[in-house]
Amino acid sequence: MGTTQLETAPEPKYWHLKTVLSEALDQDFAVGEVLPNERELAARFGVARATLRQALEQLELEGRLQRRRGVGTTVAPPRVGVAVGSAQHSWPGESVDGWEPLDAAETLPTPAVLKLLGTGGAFAADQPVHTVRRTRVTHGQAVAAELLYVPAASVPGLPAIEAPAGPARARAVLRELQRLVLDGQDRSVELGSARADDAKELDRLPGAPVLLVTTRYFTAAGTAAVSVATYRADTCRLTFGDSGNVEITHEPRVAS
Repeated sequence: MGTTQLETAPEPKYWHLKTVLSEALDQDFAVGEVLPNERELAARFGVARATLRQALEQLELEGRLQRRRGVGTTVAPPRVGVAVGSAQHSWPGESVDGWEPLDAAETLPTPAVLKLLGTGGAFAADQPVHTVRRTRVTHGQAVAAELLYVPAASVPGLPAIEAPAGPARARAVLRELQRLVLDGQDRSVELGSARADDAKELDRLPGAPVLLVTTRYFTAAGTAAVSVATYRADTCRLTFGDSGNVEITHEPRVAS
């Protein structure tokens, strides 16, 4: 078999160092253990600190390391398996799903939210939307932050004066949403970067890699709600219970 150009290309030094470091993490360090500082590691492996930083950044991206303020670089635990699909569709908050309601606010939708909802039929730009914030916790660790957009038309029975804000208001929106008959849902997953608010909730730095899971919930009238969940890409392994094809599109992501 002939040799391809890719096979003859030299391996970058930082990539080779990443492999060596990965083996060292398995043999010499325990989960949660703090690594020596960059100066010590660079001397130990005989590389420049710039090369070391590239290797450490790659290992962090792959979920092998965690960088924490005031602590340093530690060995990360194995990725947490997080189920984002099930054999039976259900509304958000309908069962014990690991999500904790934080707050809910009623505002006019932004153009980005209108696009997510696919408005133009059942909903209009001058109709308010409830934005429910939730956090997903697995094994005591916050692994995802969610923004759930629910048009006021989807929850017409929501009391205006009961629980105007906070977790109680968020639960009230979810409770009213579950009164509808769910016809189906669709879901997409893409790689993104953590916004400032999401990064704070997930104990990450802004711009850290995340997985964005967008779910649309449908009734006979059309889109009843849209969820945009931001999962930590360094600690999560998403699992899907539904069988089906994966649709690949090239549309630009709508910023929420």
